[in-house]
Amino acid sequence: MPVNFFLENWYLFAVAIVSGGLLVWPLLTHGSVGGVKVSTADAVQLINRERAVLIDVSEPAEYAAGHAIGARNVPLANLETSRDLPKNKSLPLLVVCPTGQRALRAVGVLKKLGFENVRAVAGGLGAWRAANLPVEKAA
Repeated sequence: MPVNFFLENWYLFAVAIVSGGLLVWPLLTHGSVGGVKVSTADAVQLINRERAVLIDVSEPAEYAAGHAIGARNVPLANLETSRDLPKNKSLPLLVVCPTGQRALRAVGVLKKLGFENVRAVAGGLGAWRAANLPVEKAA
C-alpha cells in the first residue's frame, strides 16, 4: 500500500523536495550566519556594534567618484602589500566595491592574509546607495 501511494503521488514528493531546496538555497549562496556576504543592514549593525572596518577595494578613480562614508580605499591589486589594513586581524572587516564582485575576491585575499572575520557587502556600493546609506565623494 505505501508503495502505491508513493507511485501515485510522486509529483507531490518532487514538489516538496524542490520547494525545500529553494528554501535552503539562499542560506547556502548568500551566506547568512557566518558566510561570505552580508546585507547592507547587517553591515551597518556590524559597524555600529562591533566596530567593523569598511574597506573599499575600488580603484582610486572609482573611490573618488563616490564611496561609503568612513570607508578606507585599498584597491584589490594592493591588498597584499597595503599598510592601510587594521593591525588587529580579529577585527571585523566589511569589503565593498561598486558591484560586490571584486569584494568577494578581496574576502579570499584577506582571509589568506590572516583576517578572521571578513565579509563582502552584498550588492556593493549600488546596494549601499539603494539602502539610502551615506555616500561621499573624495575632495
